[in-house]
Amino acid sequence: MLSELTSAWWLFLVTGIAWLVIALIILRFDTTSLATVGVLLGLVLLIAGVNEFMIGIVRPMWSWAHVALGVLFLVGGIIAFAQPFSAFWALASILGLLLVLKGSLDIVLSAMTKSVNEFWWLGLVAGILEVIVGFWASQQVAPARAALVILWVGLLGLLRGISEIVLAFHIRHLHQAVGTR
Repeated sequence: MLSELTSAWWLFLVTGIAWLVIALIILRFDTTSLATVGVLLGLVLLIAGVNEFMIGIVRPMWSWAHVALGVLFLVGGIIAFAQPFSAFWALASILGLLLVLKGSLDIVLSAMTKSVNEFWWLGLVAGILEVIVGFWASQQVAPARAALVILWVGLLGLLRGISEIVLAFHIRHLHQAVGTR
């Protein structure tokens, strides 16, 4: 059974390459192409939905969570295609909120680990920067928000593509190991 599950390792390679191509395209945009970024966000969400369904097949224990996330991604992708400008600005608002929350948690964690972590200040600096960038993304000046969202979506697509390619070769290695038994 494991051999069957790992035989489709190349699908993760294909989706990883697709993520890299999308990240490259997104990082070439500027603030004048917000609708295009909204459409590409829809494409990214659709690919992420399909990808979550594939992960649900490979990880049967958590398949229900991956299927649910895949459905949410597919719905989000369809909405992004229907309203690309709204999708872009919703992404900017969510990104700002997430950065403020993550930065706050990093600040608290660095303060809590000060006695056992000699680099606690690094977490503090990172947390403060995340909070500042989060508020910057939440402000009302459109070009600044747009540039930040384009950068973050591009970088997240790049990281997702790299992780998908690494996962593909890890699954390929497992497939080869199972085949030799």
